[in-house]
Amino acid sequence: MQTVETLNEGLKRAYTLKITAKDIDSKVDAEVKRVAPQVRMPGFRPGKVPTNLIRKMHGEALAQDALNSSIQEGVQKLIAEHKLRPAMQPSVSLEGEYAAGGDAEVKVELEVLPDVPAPSIDGLKLERLTVPVTDEQLDEQLQQLASGQKAWEDAPAKHKAATGDQVTMDFVGKTADGVAFEGGTGEGMSVEIGSGRLIPGFEDQLVGVKTGDEKQISVTFPEDYGAKDLAGQPATFDLKITAVKTAGETKIDDDFAKQLGLQDLEQLKGLLKGQIEQQLNGLTRTYMKRKLLDQLAAGHDFPVPPSMVDAEFQQIWHQLQHEAEHEADPAAAKAELEAERDDYFKIAERRVRLGLLLSEIGTANGVEVTQQEMNRLIAQAASQYGPEDRQRFIQYVQQEPMAAAQLRAPLFEDKVVDFLFEKAEISDREVTREELEAAIESDEGFDTGTHHHDHDNHKPRKKGAAKAKAEDAGEAPAKKPAAKKKAEKAEAAPAEELVEAEPVKKAATKKAPAKKAEAAEGEAPAKPAAKKAPAKKKAD
Repeated sequence: MQTVETLNEGLKRAYTLKITAKDIDSKVDAEVKRVAPQVRMPGFRPGKVPTNLIRKMHGEALAQDALNSSIQEGVQKLIAEHKLRPAMQPSVSLEGEYAAGGDAEVKVELEVLPDVPAPSIDGLKLERLTVPVTDEQLDEQLQQLASGQKAWEDAPAKHKAATGDQVTMDFVGKTADGVAFEGGTGEGMSVEIGSGRLIPGFEDQLVGVKTGDEKQISVTFPEDYGAKDLAGQPATFDLKITAVKTAGETKIDDDFAKQLGLQDLEQLKGLLKGQIEQQLNGLTRTYMKRKLLDQLAAGHDFPVPPSMVDAEFQQIWHQLQHEAEHEADPAAAKAELEAERDDYFKIAERRVRLGLLLSEIGTANGVEVTQQEMNRLIAQAASQYGPEDRQRFIQYVQQEPMAAAQLRAPLFEDKVVDFLFEKAEISDREVTREELEAAIESDEGFDTGTHHHDHDNHKPRKKGAAKAKAEDAGEAPAKKPAAKKKAEKAEAAPAEELVEAEPVKKAATKKAPAKKAEAAEGEAPAKPAAKKAPAKKKAD
């Protein structure tokens, strides 16, 4: 194989590989010898088919396989001999048409990772904003939990239902011409008036009903309703009110805790306190990490591969566009994004630079993800696939270095950040949760490397939530306490789908677990080009 460098400009490289016919032919010979014992042909004993006949029958396919194998080996040899560090998957293409029996010329284009200057990690100073868990916070959480776990009591016989009451009913839904529609009939459905659970206008017309009442109400299904034959159409519902209940006082005591599956109130308080502390610690870490990355960004500047920046930008942009589509005015939200497109591109560039910097810091200081940790990451990601695809996914990650790097990157980044926290001089200051959240949302501390201050009052300017999220350093949002989740579950009402505000939908197909890591990753975000991950089984 002959190699000629055709481009060496900045981080861009290009080469022409010439794979000779002799090299390809030798691979074909080797493959013919390998398969000959298994070839069956009328008139010949097994394993005795002449190689020239095998070549005649399968020569074109064998030559193509040999060419592909030669190209893969050539690219790997090129990378090794020139000590290249590809930023993304190299682009490989044949020059002209390949004629069987002739030489092949292959063009290889790639961008390489830059030589990152020795990172300066001495003299880092960080402030750790901490929020103590107060009795008031704990009481607030308990009250919220109790409000979602209402104790319903039968209302007096002549009580007229009001907003906040629970009404249980049987119903028959009919189209404008009086024909009952499929799925519009149900019994024993309970709904809290004012919950917004049912289609617009339904709950409002329940105000004033009493147990035993029979009533017909008129509604219009929303234009975007899931059942296309009902979307935008008027309808009536014949109702029979079987019960009206009012919300009784929920006592926060041991019995309340037992309803949530716990032993007593003290255990519930301990659980909630631990979860609040976990949330607050997560916010504290997010703030510290942003401050840390700000200092690193301000102290280091070097060129980064445009392909990595573009891939990072596309990741950010896709997410923001998706979120904009769910705003009240999608067009206005997208227009606002377009006006700040250049800012998001700078954010992408900063994130790539920080990723390379963190990778360099981790490598230079012996930070590593152990094989045991990697196995756990792979198993966790594989669990998102159907049983028949899990093993295929595991093999895929084991064979594709870049796919493995994508799984490894977030944990590696966290380990490097923890290492830098240990190196930094940290001062502590107690604040309220509101102050901590305001500091995280503040423009100061996580801009694209340049701090903007209002010098008149020394208050940092605020930034849009979308941009703040785009610059986020990969911290996961705080989760709701498990006990609160349980309390927030809807009452087990046998309501028919067709009167729900949003019809029950099938679970969406899960996203591929080998995600591109958020924020400042140290790994190239390229998708493997040679193979694809196994397709996920859709949820039924």
